[in-house]
Amino acid sequence: MTTRRAEAIVVGGGLVGAAIALGLRDQGIDTLLLDEGDIAFRASRGNFGLVWVQSKGLGAPWYQRWTRNSAGAWPALAADLAARTGIDTALQQPGGISLCLSEAEFEDRSRRMAQMRDEAGNFGFEYRMIRADELRDMLPGLGPTVAGGSFTPYDGHAGPLPLLRALHRAFTDAGGAYIPNAKVAGATAAPHDFRVETAAGAFAAPRIVLAAGLGNADLAPIFGLQAPVRPQKGQVLVTERAQTILPLPMTSIRQTAEGSIMMGESQEEVGFDLTQATPVMAQIAERAVRAFPWIAELNIVRAWSALRVMAPDGLPIYDQSERCPGAFTANCHSGVTLAGAHARVLAPMIAAGSLDPSLQPFSAKRFDVQNAA
Repeated sequence: MTTRRAEAIVVGGGLVGAAIALGLRDQGIDTLLLDEGDIAFRASRGNFGLVWVQSKGLGAPWYQRWTRNSAGAWPALAADLAARTGIDTALQQPGGISLCLSEAEFEDRSRRMAQMRDEAGNFGFEYRMIRADELRDMLPGLGPTVAGGSFTPYDGHAGPLPLLRALHRAFTDAGGAYIPNAKVAGATAAPHDFRVETAAGAFAAPRIVLAAGLGNADLAPIFGLQAPVRPQKGQVLVTERAQTILPLPMTSIRQTAEGSIMMGESQEEVGFDLTQATPVMAQIAERAVRAFPWIAELNIVRAWSALRVMAPDGLPIYDQSERCPGAFTANCHSGVTLAGAHARVLAPMIAAGSLDPSLQPFSAKRFDVQNAA
């Protein structure tokens, strides 16, 4: 079998892999992007679409900084992708709200946000806890049982599908090679010498990035890495298009650029089961209608489930192999939010050959420490 060679291979054609591949190509690295195809779990296609900060990094200020910086990089990324591809990723960053439907939720949210601010230190963390009366002026049609919510100015939302398309288009237009139907069937690894075999052919490079989502769990050990990730199911409901009425995205409700209302935020530990559960969908709908009673008048036109890529502590895993230098892994459940960081910060590190020490807290070695304790 003829082996195609390049300077870097990225395994995984979703949002994480595509952002890293584009970043590598923009660094002048000849890059192959291997995509499993439509048989993959496709978390990127089931994504809710938030560019979200306020819930990220509680107890882990390094994750808060990473997320904030990525959200801050998003406007330039969106403008660059639009200029290069003509694709509008529908980015809006007006700030965001986490709704509280009871006084207990409001008090718990207040504690969490105060902790986020304290942990941010000199980096700062701007937020407001807003009571329902004021919030109703910001969010038309807010329900009478809403207690309030938290607001940060960093949050926003975008279209996951336009983003994925734009990343792929920009990558190939820049000279990157996209290889579909290329699930890794076999691989060999040595320092700066990696070979993978797929149904689409054999490929070799001195750098490899594993960004295959849940597939990283099996792939990582081949390259001297760890990726202890598990699936976590989330379900999404989508209504018919409506008049634009929601000026701000929320953690579980957002109005898309097309006008439809998306509702979600379920977290189900059911392994790789992708079937939709009616009781969970009913809970999602019930909570949405409590927040905005007028949603009950809209028809549900689509519903789906998808699997998040979750580490044991819920945080991303970024690592480089000590046994096989040149091999890296990237694992996270926030492919939209972190697209800016992956394309503009992580990829240049990989191109340079090593991760910055600031990413050390994201190493999978943290789980070895936890297990030893």
